[in-house]
Amino acid sequence: MKKPSLIIGKKQIIMTCLTLMLAVAVYINYTASPKLTDDSGSAVFSEETEKVRYGETEFVNAEAEPMSGDYFAQARIDKLRDRDEAVQTLQTMIGGGDVTEDEMVVNALDAVQVSKLIESEGTIESLIKAQGFQDCIAYLDGENAKVVVKTEGLEKSQAAAIKEIILGETEVPAENIRIFEVK
Repeated sequence: MKKPSLIIGKKQIIMTCLTLMLAVAVYINYTASPKLTDDSGSAVFSEETEKVRYGETEFVNAEAEPMSGDYFAQARIDKLRDRDEAVQTLQTMIGGGDVTEDEMVVNALDAVQVSKLIESEGTIESLIKAQGFQDCIAYLDGENAKVVVKTEGLEKSQAAAIKEIILGETEVPAENIRIFEVK
């Protein structure tokens, strides 16, 4: 009977490094996102956040009740939850017992891509806020870029500056960049 070898190969080292990089990216995203908890760790909800209910329709340009602050808070929560689910799925796929070495490498490369997208989104958001916008949130999927900014009116020069930031940070084609404004 042959004893199992404890030699660590290149693929295992690469997989470990990629997993660590993904964990660091998730941690950075978590710490950089705004906190919606108080000092005791319990979730903070206000009357305004309770007004958003799924399945109900609200007009985007409604003037009766400005929801832009709530929009950005909810969007960040949704984005963080979606990223966490993606990371858990990738970690499960990487750590799965029935996965071949080639599939593990592909999954690790996907994990690295997700971590790069998370990092790029954070950088884009920071640079856009540095341009004087009150708030923004970026969504990247590798082929498309969508940015939502809080502004009272987006000028062409501001849209061009946002587009330039995205083009400088990603390899998304200019025609796949969409900019939305929330008042």
